Amino acid sequence: MNERQTNAPPPGKANAVLRSLQMERDETRRVGWSFLYFFSLLCGYYILRPLREEMAIRAGVEQLHWLFTATFVVTLVLVPLFALLVSRVPRRIFLPVVYGFVISSLAVFFVGFVIAPHSVGLARGFYVWVSVFNLFAVSVFWSFMADLYEPRQAKRLFGLIAAGGTAGAIAGPALTASLVTAAGTTGLLPISAAFLAVALVCIRRLLALAPQRPRKEEQTSSLSQVFGGSMLAGFRMLMTSRYLQGICLLILLYSSASTFLYFTQAHIISASIADSDERTRIFALIDLAVNVLTIGTQMFATSRIAERAGVGVTLSLIPALLAAGFLLLGIAPVLPVLIGVQVLRRAGNYAVMKPAREMLFTVLTPVEKYKAKNLIDTVVYRGGDALSAWLYAGMRGLGLDVGTLAFASVPLCLLWMVTGLRLGRAFTARQRLDRHNPHTASTADNGLRSQT
Repeated sequence: MNERQTNAPPPGKANAVLRSLQMERDETRRVGWSFLYFFSLLCGYYILRPLREEMAIRAGVEQLHWLFTATFVVTLVLVPLFALLVSRVPRRIFLPVVYGFVISSLAVFFVGFVIAPHSVGLARGFYVWVSVFNLFAVSVFWSFMADLYEPRQAKRLFGLIAAGGTAGAIAGPALTASLVTAAGTTGLLPISAAFLAVALVCIRRLLALAPQRPRKEEQTSSLSQVFGGSMLAGFRMLMTSRYLQGICLLILLYSSASTFLYFTQAHIISASIADSDERTRIFALIDLAVNVLTIGTQMFATSRIAERAGVGVTLSLIPALLAAGFLLLGIAPVLPVLIGVQVLRRAGNYAVMKPAREMLFTVLTPVEKYKAKNLIDTVVYRGGDALSAWLYAGMRGLGLDVGTLAFASVPLCLLWMVTGLRLGRAFTARQRLDRHNPHTASTADNGLRSQT
């Protein structure tokens, strides 16, 4: 008996491990590469995220509204371009090219910051670049996973694959917080690029392991379903559905309140901490706290809240807490209070608000899910960011300080809370109706109209 045979795990134990993971033997390689892909992607992104927040301060906190506007404009340009590429280019070419471009962009930014570390223009460009990258990265990942696995496999395996992203979301900010003092803010860029390069290797391995498809079928995969089609089709759906309009209002209110808190964060941290690397470390520690709290809430509370309280109450919980948080910030606009409110807001969004928000789309037709949801998640969301950024800047221009603006944000949160409750009732009404019957869909929309 050779050494390999001696050290190999007994077949019975290996099978027990596979059963505990609900995985079949021929799926292990694909799942392993998928897990590593998601880990590397989110780890690389969460190294970049604190850098993005630092660049916002370098670019000037009083100019943040211009960065939000630039992000919105770039999103408007890229969404149809991205849709065109997805519908025309096979995934075996499209995905490696996209990740190769992302890694090359990081190399360019790294060289630029080494040559001109205090360049305001470079800081602004990096902020917009990361914001747009964030918009597409996770959506593309899950669309690719939907192409690789059949529905029966997805039910068993997607939880395990998602755990890879969870681990990456913790490892990324932890690495940033521990390395930024030694490597400096700019020195973190190659580390992020290295993780994204690992993601690119994973993509190539998964493409090699993927079931072969005819070219026509490959081009009509879930990637093109998510991003393909005319943006006008989504606009037409929004114009004719009160339910979708209610979701848009919810997103706009959420986006506005979040933007107000984000701007408050930038002003307080900029005024409290002068050192660039220390600010980056603080942003990374906030991300780390958010992700750890999110995971704990998802494991022990999310499903219980949704099942016992219902969608409406779940949607209204975070705006109610945020209203209290803004009251605290109005009374004491200081760094410890800000960090506490921001961590609770973001963790509550990821663990409670976002799952409930995604539930609202489950009562829509497949076409509405792809076309209208894509429009809401990109144009409406980023448009809300831009509009609220200008509103905040205008109020600052009138001489309102950070504390006063925190008080002014409370009514926004209360309106968001009421909208969530009403949408929850409309969601319940749609659940009870046959959504394939045009008359019942109209009735559900009329129910929302009476509430708004």
